[in-house]
Amino acid sequence: MSAKSTAATKVAPLADRVVVKAMEEAETMRGGLYIPDTAKEKPQQGEIVAVGPGRFEDGKRVPMELKNGDKVLYGKYSGTEVTVDGETLLILRETDVLAVIN
Repeated sequence: MSAKSTAATKVAPLADRVVVKAMEEAETMRGGLYIPDTAKEKPQQGEIVAVGPGRFEDGKRVPMELKNGDKVLYGKYSGTEVTVDGETLLILRETDVLAVIN
């Protein structure tokens, strides 16, 4: 089986949307304190696992600048969270992506 997620392959975004799998930040415990999941900040970076075909502008399709495998930064409260096969994914527009991490 490939390293790619099977849940992401079941989701095909439309127009200028992308599906992102959030990267979990390493949990650091300062002073031995445990930080529960509910108190952690939402991640703002992830990996693109699916890309839509692009948007229409003046009757022509504008191709996407992003591609599968890109590591990206996005706004903290951008997009819509969905759960597919027990895996949490984020669907957002290409314009909600702030930067690509090289």
